[in-house]
Amino acid sequence: MTSARRLFRLILLTVAAALALLAIYQPKLPRLVPPVPLPPLTGTIDRILVEKAARRLTVFRGGEALRSYTVALGASPVGDKTRQGDGRTPEGQFRINRRNAASAFHLSLGLDYPQRDDVIRARAGGYSPGGDIFIHGQPNALAGKPTLRRDWTAGCIAVSDKEIEELWRIAPVGTPVEIRP
Repeated sequence: MTSARRLFRLILLTVAAALALLAIYQPKLPRLVPPVPLPPLTGTIDRILVEKAARRLTVFRGGEALRSYTVALGASPVGDKTRQGDGRTPEGQFRINRRNAASAFHLSLGLDYPQRDDVIRARAGGYSPGGDIFIHGQPNALAGKPTLRRDWTAGCIAVSDKEIEELWRIAPVGTPVEIRP
């Protein structure tokens, strides 16, 4: 028998032994269990925190964090919104000031942007500060399709349709929203 054949047989025996060991020990390997769905939140919340760098929105009641959601932001998310069309999500302290069940996105909670300082700065610069900043679901045209996870909005904060339905139930008009870099 040539040395090449002996090497081939040795490799074949080694692979067979490894497969046999894997078959013996497989029952001892941990099983991946799908996550248990969280129960829906009830009542109302008293604060929303959006952390842009972490792509996270957290809801609070009585100072206790109740739940966090992954968000998509404006297409150019770094930095504060300064003007219409910059693709940025504004930073600062806002409030939910309107609700739109008939928006182009699955439900939307409007924020009181632009605020007085934004309008003054834009007027001095001769441009529009932009507006219509919302926390909303996915585009209605994509209903039933997977949630868009990349930054894609014009400056809004997007969550899944199921998540905006929960936020819609628990976040009344007047809820403070803090958006951090």
